[in-house]
Amino acid sequence: MKLYDVGRICVKTSGREAGSKCVIVDIIDDNYVLVTGPKSLTGVKRRRANIKHLEPLDKKISINKGASDEEVLAAIEKAGLTDFMKEKVKPELTATFI
Repeated sequence: MKLYDVGRICVKTSGREAGSKCVIVDIIDDNYVLVTGPKSLTGVKRRRANIKHLEPLDKKISINKGASDEEVLAAIEKAGLTDFMKEKVKPELTATFI
């Protein structure tokens, strides 16, 4: 099982969209993937993301490589994960400052 594969649901851990869930749509190379929210559902735009800024979840939807936002949205609704995708995740702080 690959950790970062097409259809895997992840949480963005950094950037302005940190805490939002997204879906991997395509694998660009060893370090980057193409993700989408879609924006109408989670607020995450379709964009390239570094895998170091993603945390994969155990959930996965069935989509084709390069699927459009409408196809991703339909697959999320079919899997019954619409409410799950809308929920924000509070990112944990990794450093402690004293």
